[in-house]
Amino acid sequence: MTNNNWFSKFSTGLSTMAGKPATFVIAVALVVVWAISGPMFHFSDTWQLVINTSTTIVTFLMVFLIQNTQNRDTAAMQIKLDELIRALDGAHNALLDLEELNEKDLGRFRRRYEQLAEEARSALRSGGTDTDSPFIDQSDSDDDKGRKPRKDAH
Repeated sequence: MTNNNWFSKFSTGLSTMAGKPATFVIAVALVVVWAISGPMFHFSDTWQLVINTSTTIVTFLMVFLIQNTQNRDTAAMQIKLDELIRALDGAHNALLDLEELNEKDLGRFRRRYEQLAEEARSALRSGGTDTDSPFIDQSDSDDDKGRKPRKDAH
């Protein structure tokens, strides 16, 4: 785990540094210096190759560093969302760990929540409220059976 830890710290630090305004200004300055130096090198193929190679290498390496940071951030956010779902009374525990489902199952949940959203909008248009938590589907999860829908205090 130590090997992974140093890379996580390195990628997080470098990703943070790369996202700072000063880093952008340095990158712009390097491009400006390169462009200004064009006449000195007679806009040669080598002069063009320097910027092309440099940007390709930096981009290639940054993709992996940023992806590593994003994967960890996404995993942490999913765990936090799972904890919120788990901790809320009336929340559907069947929604925990949704990111691990296949596209077909995700589509089924998405369609159900789109339907709930449309029903809530219709209720609002007709003067009702949209503040309950109905069951997703009785067959979706044994965890939801027997639970009463939560009513918000609004």
